[in-house]
Amino acid sequence: QVRLVESGGGLVQAGDSLRLSCAASGRTVSTYGMGWFRQAPEKERECVAAISWSGAYTYYAESVKGRFTISRDNAKNTVYLRMDSLKPDDTGVYYCAGDRDPAGYHSVSRRYYEYDYWGQGTQVTVSS
Repeated sequence: QVRLVESGGGLVQAGDSLRLSCAASGRTVSTYGMGWFRQAPEKERECVAAISWSGAYTYYAESVKGRFTISRDNAKNTVYLRMDSLKPDDTGVYYCAGDRDPAGYHSVSRRYYEYDYWGQGTQVTVSS
């Protein structure tokens, strides 16, 4: 069983930066596709960023392209989400997720049903 624990959320002002971390335990996630999802009040959970098993391929939602960067450190069993130029619309609970059976080495999982493991979430609030 894999346990994912997010950290790094908080209350910031528009234009600030945050780095979220997702630490995995239980087993290595080095062969997992990993993603970050966001759920804002009264909105569906959306994938804001995802990274392939290889680390070579990434996906970003249009709303965060150029501002967010996903990365992974397999030696630390950790995935990161660097968020720059934060906007009030980025407010929400951010969840880390792991896909234990990605389609391929370079496959990027974008849909929530592709993921098998989820963290408990970390709140990000961006004030204007």
